[in-house]
Amino acid sequence: MGLRKDARRAVKLAKDIMWSRRAQRALKAKLAERPPLEPHRFKIGVYFADGKVNLYQLRQWYAPLAELAETHPVLVLSRASGAALKLFDESPLPVAYVRRVADLERVIHEQDLHVILYVNQNAKNFQMMRYGRRWHVFVNHGESDKMYMTTNQFKAYDYALIAGDAARARLDKVLWDYDFDKRAIPIGRPQADHYLDGAPLPYTPDEREVVLYAPTWEGDRAAAAYGSIASHGVALVEGLLATGRHRVIYRPHPRSGVVDEAYAAANKRIIQAIEQANAADPGAQHVFDDGPKLGWQLAAADVAIVDISAMVYDRLAAGKPLLITRPANPAAQIDTGGYLQACEWLVAGDGAALVARVDEVAHDAEALARLGYWVERYFGDTTPGVTTARFHAAIDHLMAEWDRFAALHAEDGEVDEHDEEGETDDEELV
Repeated sequence: MGLRKDARRAVKLAKDIMWSRRAQRALKAKLAERPPLEPHRFKIGVYFADGKVNLYQLRQWYAPLAELAETHPVLVLSRASGAALKLFDESPLPVAYVRRVADLERVIHEQDLHVILYVNQNAKNFQMMRYGRRWHVFVNHGESDKMYMTTNQFKAYDYALIAGDAARARLDKVLWDYDFDKRAIPIGRPQADHYLDGAPLPYTPDEREVVLYAPTWEGDRAAAAYGSIASHGVALVEGLLATGRHRVIYRPHPRSGVVDEAYAAANKRIIQAIEQANAADPGAQHVFDDGPKLGWQLAAADVAIVDISAMVYDRLAAGKPLLITRPANPAAQIDTGGYLQACEWLVAGDGAALVARVDEVAHDAEALARLGYWVERYFGDTTPGVTTARFHAAIDHLMAEWDRFAALHAEDGEVDEHDEEGETDDEELV
């Protein structure tokens, strides 16, 4: 067993290296066709050091950042060739490919980046954070009660843009001697103002009840084993497909099955079941959704079923019926100090029991009233446009603070920011 696993890892590593080299060649050709960035245009940078598999973290910010760019030009800084290739094709924002530290320093020198936003905690973030005279701001890629959301790494950033009262209370338990009033700025969930954005739905609305099932991946350790595809998913989706009353939108995490072959097999079985159901009844229009855009699914679904992940809170911001799958692994850590203490759980079972529970929550007025309390707790005022205004106000505040400190240090002279130890020839993430 160990030898087989090692062999699979070796094959995967070889494929990743081959892909990285092909991506480098493709990028070289694409970059040759692109005009250089206009010097001194961009004030806001979004630093993304991950490969294409984690682009979902950045995609969630496309719409809010594109709107922000109308006031403050925004530049995405991509460190990995695979991600950069995808970003050049899909990003609504200009992209700079900065594989080497020398490339990063060149862009920093050519632009006037006052604020750098980070959507994750990639270790390479520190290669950017070494540069002073600018604000380094953690914005995350979602709101949740996972362990990830209480990391002491928040302290490494000058500021963090957080969702609301629940995020502050969560962090207050673990961050000692942290100035929340100054450094943690609540903005709500600006993505929620863009959930639909006029996008056409991939189905024709009718009397069917639309159920979004958006599970996370299986996790890389027992404490974070929140994924439900293998424990709940097959029975749930097959049960919903059989009723004739439901339309399923299935949106699995892009990393589903990367660790556990059984999890990958269950994911494949669900996708095949949806294909078969649509072939048998084309009017059902069930959806397997692996597209880059997240938002319409959250707004359009009558009821959503998600695992413990940021998707809980993405849906919570929509204020509509929501079920959380109870992890089947008893070692999975569940923070019951927040919304999960009062949420509607979906326990693994047979298809009939799971469908009955979905129907119950979808039409429970008391459950919806409880939901409203937690929406306010996590995101504050979710009136359309309010959270976007808070996001813009936070950026305006940081820009004003930059101007204030720049004036205070106007006589300090230039600083040599060259990183002589920052270069590496290691293969990058793809």
